[in-house]
Amino acid sequence: MLKAISSSGSAGRVSRRYFLRYSSLAVGAAAVTGPFFLRGQNLNNKLNIGVIGAGGKGSSDTDSCASENIVTLCDVDQKALTERGAKYPQAKLYRDYRKMLDEMGKSIDAVIVATPDHIHAPAAARAMLMGKHAYVQKPLTHSVYEARTLRDLAKKKKVATQMGNQGSAGDGLRRAVEVIQAGVIGPVRQLHVWSNRPIWPQGHDRPAGELPVPGNLDWDLWLGPAPMRRYHNGYHPFAWRGWQDFGTGALGDMACHTVNMPFRALKLGYPTSIEARSTGINKETYPRSSEIKFEFPKREGLVPVTFTWYDGDPKGKDTFRPHADLITDIVAMRDGLPGSGCLLIGDKGRIFSPDDYGSQFYIRMNDERELVGSKQHEALKAIPENFVKSPGHYKEWLDACKGGQPGYSNFDIAAYLTEIILLGCVALRVGKKLDWDGPKMRAKNAPEAAQYVRRQYRKGWSW
Repeated sequence: MLKAISSSGSAGRVSRRYFLRYSSLAVGAAAVTGPFFLRGQNLNNKLNIGVIGAGGKGSSDTDSCASENIVTLCDVDQKALTERGAKYPQAKLYRDYRKMLDEMGKSIDAVIVATPDHIHAPAAARAMLMGKHAYVQKPLTHSVYEARTLRDLAKKKKVATQMGNQGSAGDGLRRAVEVIQAGVIGPVRQLHVWSNRPIWPQGHDRPAGELPVPGNLDWDLWLGPAPMRRYHNGYHPFAWRGWQDFGTGALGDMACHTVNMPFRALKLGYPTSIEARSTGINKETYPRSSEIKFEFPKREGLVPVTFTWYDGDPKGKDTFRPHADLITDIVAMRDGLPGSGCLLIGDKGRIFSPDDYGSQFYIRMNDERELVGSKQHEALKAIPENFVKSPGHYKEWLDACKGGQPGYSNFDIAAYLTEIILLGCVALRVGKKLDWDGPKMRAKNAPEAAQYVRRQYRKGWSW
C-alpha cells in the first residue's frame, strides 16, 4: 500500500477508500442518481464568488458559474477587467488579488483562480486559508510542493475544491475507468500518452532588450511571485506557458486532461522513478519536444506500470512519439496518428482514446486485428454501466460548496495527478533519471532537484 506524507510531515494512506471515492467504478450499486445529498445546506442558496484572473479562461469559468453571485473580479489587465466588469456590473473590480481578498474576504464564499500557472497556488492558498472554497484551473499548481500544500490545505480547512480538467465530468472518461478496472484488457503494464503541444515557442533563450509595458497591464502584478524581469511580448500574452518561471510546458498544459483517465483507472500514486530526454531545453524554457518515462510500483493488487509521455509539434523533425510497432492499428484506423492520444496496453488487449479528454475510446483484444468503438465491442456489453453521471463539471463544485458530494476532480485527487505531471517537469530541468521518494518529496539521487520541487517566491507574495 502506498503512503503519502503531507508537507507538514503527517502520514496519510493513498488508500482503497481514496480511489473508491473518486474513481467511477467505485459507485457500484450505491450510485447516487438524483440530487447530491447535503450536509445541512440548501443547494438553492447562492454563493458569493470572487474571480482571480477574470479574462482568458477565467471568462468561461465565470460564465459557467453565473448562476451564483459574482461579487468581485480581479485581473492585472485593465482592458480584460473592464470588459468582464461590463458583463457583471455588480462585481467590484480589482487588479491585485491580495487586496481583493483583504477587502472582500468577508463577502466571498468561494474563488475561481484562472491565472497563469505561477499564480495558481499563491492565490488559491491565500483564499483557502481564509476558509474559501476554490476552483483552480489546470495544472493545479506550478510546483510539486504547492500541489501537496493545496491538498493538505483543502483537508485542513474543509473547503470544497475542483481543478479545471473539465473532461472529468464526461461519460466517456468515467466509462473507460470502469471498463479498465473491470479487467477487460487484463493487467495494464504500459501506458503511452502523446500531445501535439507545444503550440507556443519553447527551446529558445530569453529575449534581448525591453519593450514598453502595455498601458492596460500591471507587469509587476503579472509577475507576482516569479523573479523580476523586464517586460517582453515573448512572455505575455499566451507564450508564458513555455517559460519555466511562469508555465509548466507542454506536459503541464495538457497532461491534466490526457492522463486523467488512465491515472484514475490505474490508481496511480507516486512514481518510483522519472527519466526524461528532450530537444532544445535550456535554463529558461521547456524543450521543443520531450519523452518522459515514469515507473510506478505495484498498487493494491495491480502490476507495475510504465507510463511514457511524448510531445512536440507533429510536423517537427525532432518530435517524440510511441514506437511505430505500438501504434500500427491506430494509424490504420485513423489514417495516421492523431495529434494527441492515450494508449493502455494490457495482457489481454488494449484501449485507445484519440482525444484530450477521454470522451471516446476504442478497444482491441489480442486475438483481434482492428480497434472497435467502446459502444460496439462485445466484450464491453457484459459490463454494466454503474458510473455516476455528472450534473456538470462546474455544478459539481458549486454543489460541493453548498454541502454536497465532493467534486470528481477535487484536490484530494487532482493534487496527486498534478504531482505526477510536475515531476516530469522536474526531471526535464534536472537532466537525469530521478529516484523518487514520493512521501518525502525528494529525489534520493539528485538533491539538486529540490530547487524545482519547491520554488522561492518574490518578497510579498507568500501566503
